[in-house]
Amino acid sequence: MQTYHAETIVSGDGTLVIRGLPFRPGDKVKVTMRTRQSAPRRHGRYPLRGKPILYIAPFEDVAKNDWAVLK
Repeated sequence: MQTYHAETIVSGDGTLVIRGLPFRPGDKVKVTMRTRQSAPRRHGRYPLRGKPILYIAPFEDVAKNDWAVLK
């Protein structure tokens, strides 16, 4: 089985038109559709990815009152 790739855009009414297929009329074909990744969104899933991290006194003890989980 050979694989052919084609890129197209879904029209306003939800239909696809693919022209110039390398098949004869009556050939059986299997169609698989995948969305193409679009440009990353500005407010993506991980908003802090790539941001600089600043640790203030990373090796100092933390006071019991500073633990948010205990509040």
